[in-house]
Amino acid sequence: MGDMTAFHDEISGWAAGGSGDTARDLATSLELRTAVLLEGPSDLAAVETLAARRGRDLAAEGVCVVSMGGAMNVARYASLLGPPGLGLRLTGLCDAREQPYYDRGLRRADASPEDVFVCTADLEDELIRTLGPPTVEEIIRVEGDLRPWQTFLHQPAQHGRPRHQQLRRFLGTKKGRKIRYGTLLVEALDPTRPPAPLDDLLGSL
Repeated sequence: MGDMTAFHDEISGWAAGGSGDTARDLATSLELRTAVLLEGPSDLAAVETLAARRGRDLAAEGVCVVSMGGAMNVARYASLLGPPGLGLRLTGLCDAREQPYYDRGLRRADASPEDVFVCTADLEDELIRTLGPPTVEEIIRVEGDLRPWQTFLHQPAQHGRPRHQQLRRFLGTKKGRKIRYGTLLVEALDPTRPPAPLDDLLGSL
């Protein structure tokens, strides 16, 4: 785990314009074969949580899961981790509206966009639909967020909106909430029946 953390740090530094020498050495020592490109930390939390629930150690399998800080960074990360750089197989998970960034970025890196799995809106929406709004609301209650949730529902902009849309918006209203609930919602899933994009991603690794 320590070496993988160091690898993530080196990749972030390399993407920011630093040298990739240490990243190359770590990729070799970790025997990496695949990089999973994710938009942000909430997606990272969900992927790693589901993998752990299925008894998988992705790092030991030669898989690095990378939070890129936004889909607009995919071309840069693909060039560093894919065929032009470390030569790793590239895959990923993205929102439908961000798919064009992945398509262009992976093609530029001579990688296949077909290896990216697409959520209809975003991963939180997929998780809410799979669990059902009542289950998600119960998780919110158990986590002590019932009062802010009820306050949120009284906002005029939320009146008349479908419950799953309200829940999706609520998860993004406070810094760190999407990351925390990315883990909690995956922990509440039947691990054999997650949302299709997440299931397909794990199945491809």
